[in-house]
Amino acid sequence: MRAVVPSAFRELAVTQVGILVPDLASAIRGYQAALNLDDWLIYTYSADTVPEMTYRGEAGRFGMRLAMAGSGPQIELIEPLAGPSVYHEWIERHGYGVQHLGFHVPDLSAVARRLAKEDWFPAQTGRGYGVDGDGAFAYYDTVEQMGLMLELIEVPATRRPSESIA
Repeated sequence: MRAVVPSAFRELAVTQVGILVPDLASAIRGYQAALNLDDWLIYTYSADTVPEMTYRGEAGRFGMRLAMAGSGPQIELIEPLAGPSVYHEWIERHGYGVQHLGFHVPDLSAVARRLAKEDWFPAQTGRGYGVDGDGAFAYYDTVEQMGLMLELIEVPATRRPSESIA
């Protein structure tokens, strides 16, 4: 029987708030002005930059452009580019806005194995976006239980250089 909320998440601190936006550049300007955030890191993720992707248990070919700033928690703005993806599902059902809470972990695979023992499997994953092929993320569909998704994040040792806002 599945837990109401995956137990591994109850032991972790929320480190990120993920927000879906229709236009990343415009959203960055708005959040920068409203929250005085100016340390944005910007990346495009797609099959070209994330070699291992899954969506609902199958090979994934989604794409998104994202920007991250701040800490405690970090704000992540996501503009979906290609789908299908959990982002497109969310927008279709709920519109733009807060979509997930993120949890940074040192070893995503270890936490995912624990969750699988409770019959929790990721709805969408990506692995290998770091310079050295490390870095991973996994979204868990807890919309029914919590009204949003939960994401595990394993930060790569070295990220690619940040892109420009434009």
